[in-house]
Amino acid sequence: MTEAKLEAWLEETRSFAPSPEFAKQANAQPSIYAEADADPVAFWRKQADRLVWHKEPTKTLEWDIPFAKWFSDGELNASVNCVDRHVAAGKGDKVAYYWVADAEGESRTITYGDLQKLVAQAANALTELGVKKGDRVAVYMPMIPEAVVTMLAIVRLGAVHSVVFGGFSADALSSRILDSDCQFVVTADGAYRRGTASPLKPAVDEALKSCPNVKAVLVVKRTGSDVEWVKGRDHWWHEIVDKQSTEHTPEFFPSEHTMFIMYTSGTTAKPKGIFHTTAGYLTQAATTHYYVFDVKADKDICWTAADIGWITGHSYIVYGPLINGVTQIMYEGLPDSGGKDRWWKIIEQFKATILYTAPTTIRTLMKWGEEFPKSHDLSSLRLLGTVGEPINPEAWMWYRENIGGSRCPIVDTWWQTETGAIMCSPLPGITATKPGAAMKALPGISVDIVDNDGNSVGNGEGGYLVITQPWPSMTRGIYGDPERFKETYWSRFPGKYFAGDGAKRDDDGDIWLLGRIDDVMNISGHRLSTTEVEHALVGHPAVAEAAVVGASDDLTGQAIVAFVTLRLSADEQMQDQAAVIEELRVHVAKVISPIARPRQIILTPELPKTRSGKIMRRLLRDVAENRQLGDVTTLMDPTVVNMISGLMGSGDDGDQ
Repeated sequence: MTEAKLEAWLEETRSFAPSPEFAKQANAQPSIYAEADADPVAFWRKQADRLVWHKEPTKTLEWDIPFAKWFSDGELNASVNCVDRHVAAGKGDKVAYYWVADAEGESRTITYGDLQKLVAQAANALTELGVKKGDRVAVYMPMIPEAVVTMLAIVRLGAVHSVVFGGFSADALSSRILDSDCQFVVTADGAYRRGTASPLKPAVDEALKSCPNVKAVLVVKRTGSDVEWVKGRDHWWHEIVDKQSTEHTPEFFPSEHTMFIMYTSGTTAKPKGIFHTTAGYLTQAATTHYYVFDVKADKDICWTAADIGWITGHSYIVYGPLINGVTQIMYEGLPDSGGKDRWWKIIEQFKATILYTAPTTIRTLMKWGEEFPKSHDLSSLRLLGTVGEPINPEAWMWYRENIGGSRCPIVDTWWQTETGAIMCSPLPGITATKPGAAMKALPGISVDIVDNDGNSVGNGEGGYLVITQPWPSMTRGIYGDPERFKETYWSRFPGKYFAGDGAKRDDDGDIWLLGRIDDVMNISGHRLSTTEVEHALVGHPAVAEAAVVGASDDLTGQAIVAFVTLRLSADEQMQDQAAVIEELRVHVAKVISPIARPRQIILTPELPKTRSGKIMRRLLRDVAENRQLGDVTTLMDPTVVNMISGLMGSGDDGDQ
């Protein structure tokens, strides 16, 4: 769709109303909003009945800003809620996962009965290795069934998992292990990407050089690659797990028992260990999965195309869907592993009904061309979703027309690692949808858009997105640092959770997300701190100073642009500028992750600074996005910005 055609369409048609046929059968009916508005706490207590309780709670919410407790006197087991309950209900033969490997032709079908046995074996093995209630266990794995099994086994024991995305470096892994004092690690020898084996175990070995408290490492043999082995510490999965009993008697834990820690970038170089507790998180993950995706457990084949290393994978590949007893697709590879039509082959083969993915991926698929989805039967799809960042209207329309056949509702969801589950989204069957809009808060959720003084803005105005009342899956804090939690999320607007995102209300009062307003970048749906990237750059011996900004990018939403001053002389810089830039990009990818590889690095003799020595990143954003420069009167040397603008064309513009 051309820009002119899109503008004409937006002028002609403002929104899509739900079809009467879909609305009639939808899980959510209009009365749900009135019910939740009348008594949000009672609404969430009712939703908690989706869980199987060992001890029913008599309390619902205890609120001491900014700390909440939900269902605090209840007891349950997360793993039992995801697996055992379905087997006990006679649904052990129901497929839990169709696992699809990176390579075409390799797959596994895992029923709920299979999953229960695998989780029991893994729990018994972890117990043998010494894991007990409250212990932290790092999980650094590819998208294989053993990753889900591991997470469920850890929470079954009352231990705490900290899943680290398999694309992160050894340094990033070690910092997370140290921060949460993980004493156990579960990993694999490697992973497959487009048919090529990439190592994982070597990164663990490197990370553990600075993590002396790790007692045991459990390793899945996925690629068969040669790996180094530390006798007494390292254990093969197939040697210790496969020999275990397929039965395990679970314990039950208080509702507020910590379930997992997930690290997310902050405005400092140190990532934040966001931790979630059991009952509130499970309640909202299951409830939002049920209503937002309109899931029918007896019919749907759900595919959340994400990685378990991110919160999307936790909430909508593992916990929410399993509690609801649905069948899912879990895919190991990339969108073009085996060809640019790989996704459409998978949907056609397994008759997927629900697809949930990121706008960045949609734009990539869109760039490849509509001929690829058109060559496959996608008629099984009945609902589409987006996650991770605001979606541009053109990608939304392409998704609707070429993937959804102009018949599937699209749920454009807003939420965060910190919120644990979806907060804003259309409800299919009730809410009209607009290309690119999150529309409104879900039932039981209270959000607002406020100005600098914390006052609610009117229709047609923009401001800061805040959450004004507690919600069940809210993070309980930053692990080991409650003061940082209060300062980061609750100090900007007292009494309100500030999400760090900008938003606007349109003339109808519907919500449109505008992206990050702080120094956290959203790269392909992954949050990265500008400070973290700057620290990586300054850690290179050739770099004297660095400033990093996020710039708009048609494919990834935002891209990293770095302005770097080198220790090298001007002559040395000019002699091998391209090599220096590439070395720095590779260095950042190694220190943090390939996701953090800057799109562009500008080598500059100076950075724009105020008279007090502060780097003016606002002006660098203007330069990076080719905008007219803002006020430069406070700069120590106003000519620096013009000089940097002239250098923009010399910065390497490689792939992320």
